[in-house]
Amino acid sequence: MSKLKTVQGVKERVKITGTGKVMAFRPGRRHLLSHRRSKTKRHLRKPRAIAAVETRTLRALVPYA
Repeated sequence: MSKLKTVQGVKERVKITGTGKVMAFRPGRRHLLSHRRSKTKRHLRKPRAIAAVETRTLRALVPYA
C-alpha cells in the first residue's frame, strides 16, 4: 500500500497529544488586537481540545503524527 499524504495546513494548525487528543489554537489572535478586551486576548492564548466528533477526521488528515 502506498504512503498516505499529510495535509500540511492541518499539520500546522493542530497538535496531537500523547493520549490522542487533538489540540488547536483559537482563531482571532493574529492582528487587530488593540480593540479587544484583555480578558478576550488572555483566553485566546490557550489551545483548545477539539471535539471528539471531529477528532477522527483530523487524525485521518495527519496520519503519521
